[in-house]
Amino acid sequence: MEAKKPLVIVVLGPTASGKTSLSIEIAKYFQLEIQNIDSRQVYKGMDIGTAKPTPKQQEQVQHFLIDICEPNEQLNINEFKKVASASLNDSLKKSGIGLLSGGSGLYLKTITKGLEPPSVPAQKEFREQLQKMDLKECHQILKVCDPLTANKVSPTDSIRIIRALEVFYATGKPISTQRVNKIPDWHVLELGLNPTNLAHRIEMRTEEMYKNGLIEETEELLKKYGQELPLLKTIGYQEALCIIKGTINITQAIPITNQRTRNFAKRQRTWFKNQHSPIWLNDENSLKESISLIKEAIR
Repeated sequence: MEAKKPLVIVVLGPTASGKTSLSIEIAKYFQLEIQNIDSRQVYKGMDIGTAKPTPKQQEQVQHFLIDICEPNEQLNINEFKKVASASLNDSLKKSGIGLLSGGSGLYLKTITKGLEPPSVPAQKEFREQLQKMDLKECHQILKVCDPLTANKVSPTDSIRIIRALEVFYATGKPISTQRVNKIPDWHVLELGLNPTNLAHRIEMRTEEMYKNGLIEETEELLKKYGQELPLLKTIGYQEALCIIKGTINITQAIPITNQRTRNFAKRQRTWFKNQHSPIWLNDENSLKESISLIKEAIR
């Protein structure tokens, strides 16, 4: 008789869709750990602006892949995959079930579909040169050397733009031509959240972030790492930085953050539609439906 494959549950969806809350309830019900697949929550000191699970939430369920590096130590996707795969395999050894939660589509695909990016180490001097350039100019350069990646990456995503240029610089080949897939031998159950009131949820969360200390958190990052820190271009942090500089006020910043977040959520929805095959959960009873689907997968 063939051995049963390990079950990997994925809770995915656009930002502010409720992934953290649902994942915690699922983890509590099935006594699981949570692997956070979020490209910003891996960084220490970036708590409010990334909507990182609060200390209280982390007390309820053990979370992994949070606060694993400093904001000035950029973690590329290949490095993330090594850390995340090791952490997930530890969970699978304990219970035969893993639980991933996050909205970083490429990171999720790297884990669940075995996407293997090129193993190119950081090109420190070249990276520093790119960071001094205007990001729009970097994106234009990427369009020339790797149009496929340029079309997929947001013009404001400094980390992925710089990484793609770095790989091209080191190998002479576009990053889009160097990825291969080695699909893990797991049964993957993708559960998708896509609430109809997402725009309202985004607005509520943005207000909470500013109320709970986003500006103060940005000031701390600025003090420790300086204003050239690429991660300060992240949604919310960039607007908070402008408030600190005095170029806009909080009344102007909130709608800008909301709009940038809505645009980001739209890109996430497109990614999940094209790159994943989740079971989209009902807004009314997402937990009940999730438990039922997981029990069916365990049988």
